[in-house]
Amino acid sequence: MVNPADQIDSMAEPAPSDTEARILEAAHRVFLRKGTAGARTQEIADEAGVNKALLHYYFRTKDKLAESVAMRAAGRLLRGVLSTLASDLPLREKLERVAAHELDMLEENPYLPGFLISEFQYQPERLRALLQSTVPIAERRAAMLDALQRQLDAEAEAGRLRPTLAEDLIVSVMAFLVFPFAAASMLEAALGLDADARRAMAERRRADLPDLVLGAFAV
Repeated sequence: MVNPADQIDSMAEPAPSDTEARILEAAHRVFLRKGTAGARTQEIADEAGVNKALLHYYFRTKDKLAESVAMRAAGRLLRGVLSTLASDLPLREKLERVAAHELDMLEENPYLPGFLISEFQYQPERLRALLQSTVPIAERRAAMLDALQRQLDAEAEAGRLRPTLAEDLIVSVMAFLVFPFAAASMLEAALGLDADARRAMAERRRADLPDLVLGAFAV
């Protein structure tokens, strides 16, 4: 029997050309410094060591480039999360690994949650198709949810958790891990949480996530 996690791990990410990859890496660095809205194509071209015409040859517009950078990061994030949740690891270890993988990715790509939320708000079908082309989520969702649901049912049967749907647990995980990045501007304005404070919070979440999530569904 094929392990669904192995199926997800085997999904290959298309390799960009050397020039395309250099532009994507440069855009990533500029987006980190300026955000997608504040970045300029000339700055990205300079960072990549190419002229602006070549950048436009590969990506046409800054929006297309931002989309490509975000989709590449989202693909890596989702591939790791899906693989972990579909695996045979114990439930607590799954949560530990998801927290480590997701926080590593979000710290490297803090613009990603805001970009995805905005795009899903205004272009849901288009973004869903783009994500599906990067990681075939629809084909893997059932296996991942089934694996997680079996573990949650076993925990409920043992009296450690109340009956819990896999979807509810995943939403809780996303809320704990993604919200501080997605709502960074709001948290800074409302609570004074600057980038250093958010990083400290992320490190606490890295260690505390299993207890936070499982505690929310405890009997």
